[in-house]
Amino acid sequence: MTRLSDVNAQPSPDLLSIARLVPHGARVLDLGCGTGEMLAHLIRERGCSGYGVELNDANVQACVARGVNVLQLNLEEGLAVFGDGSFDVVLQIDTLQHLRNAEVMLRETARVGRIGIVAFPNFGHWPNRLAVLRGRMPVTKVLPYQWYDTPNIRVGTMQDFEALAVKNQLQILDQFGLQDGREIRFLPNARASRAVFKVQRA
Repeated sequence: MTRLSDVNAQPSPDLLSIARLVPHGARVLDLGCGTGEMLAHLIRERGCSGYGVELNDANVQACVARGVNVLQLNLEEGLAVFGDGSFDVVLQIDTLQHLRNAEVMLRETARVGRIGIVAFPNFGHWPNRLAVLRGRMPVTKVLPYQWYDTPNIRVGTMQDFEALAVKNQLQILDQFGLQDGREIRFLPNARASRAVFKVQRA
């Protein structure tokens, strides 16, 4: 999964907001870690340890250049290599929407981590709704692709994820939207471009 391509890039405002959910000193597994900027930040600023999981060769090399431990695995094949509760936190940031086995990977996130933090583009954001009303698929900063070249094979809203969590017996510990790094807690499904959920097995 490609999150950022510049090895020297620092976490975006949205990623910094998500990073604050990770406890100091936590053991972290970052699924679809991209070039490793999030995990590098957590190690440097919050005293965390752990691994990234990434498939793309260039991104794996970028993680290594950052000094981030990375495993080159295909997430579509699951997380059977990790035992229950192997990590304090499992991150799935801009990963779920790329996966064919999204529901399985959500359950695996909650199995492998004591808590899971999941973030994805919120299709319920009002500009997206307006674009669809006008007869077009949305193109935004968080959803920057045209319909014919997008790597996102799924779209969902915050309410969709709430229903999915209930279906899979996951307890939502916290949820909010993000808009340009700002937490949105009032009507986030309409007002935020990105959804963030903190979950654990019920």
